[in-house]
Amino acid sequence: MPASKVLVVATSHDQMGSTGHRTGVWLEELATPYYALLDGGADVTLVSIKGGAIPWDPRSLPVEAGEGPGEKPEEQPEVPASVHRFLADEKAMATARNSPALASVDPGSFDAVFLPGGHGPMWDAANDETLARIVGTMADQGKVVAAVCHGPAGLVKAKRQDGRSLVDGRRVSAFTNTEEEAVGLTAVVPFLLEDRLKELGGRFERGPDWQPFAAQDGNLITGQNPQSS
Repeated sequence: MPASKVLVVATSHDQMGSTGHRTGVWLEELATPYYALLDGGADVTLVSIKGGAIPWDPRSLPVEAGEGPGEKPEEQPEVPASVHRFLADEKAMATARNSPALASVDPGSFDAVFLPGGHGPMWDAANDETLARIVGTMADQGKVVAAVCHGPAGLVKAKRQDGRSLVDGRRVSAFTNTEEEAVGLTAVVPFLLEDRLKELGGRFERGPDWQPFAAQDGNLITGQNPQSS
């Protein structure tokens, strides 16, 4: 039986609004699922929205963990083993330094798509027409669509064949309003992801702040926060 092929789409956006702080992918949210998939026998292809170097949120890296606004409270600076593994993985890092652009791949050749978070997706994934089309098409085809934390920003423009929002009427989770408030970024992000998913008809579900929680509705799987990756 051939291995399942999973497309992982990272943000290309590296600025936290006009704050002067850098953002990008929260590496834990990429690395943990990346190795769960690889170790489980999947064939994983990593791309980014624009292609080229994938930006990491510096606070998700060991040297700056727990410093400044990110996706975890400053009192939770621990960096999981998957992050250290990714940073030491020459093949993974070579791809991350020069990733293919999303538009350059054939989405029809994949069985699933996964969108990691970090605040970057709030600016680019939320507005990218190519990503919206790929996610909507794969969902209609019954393929798995998964996202974690701010990764579900990549679902907000996605539509089904009938024109309805992909999340309309479906169980969905993401970084919550209270978690965004706790990291002090409610006035920085272009919208609150929990609110937007609800506005689109999503049946928003959540666990306690900073605790693992995920929702599955058919082929749609969404996680709340970095701990959910």
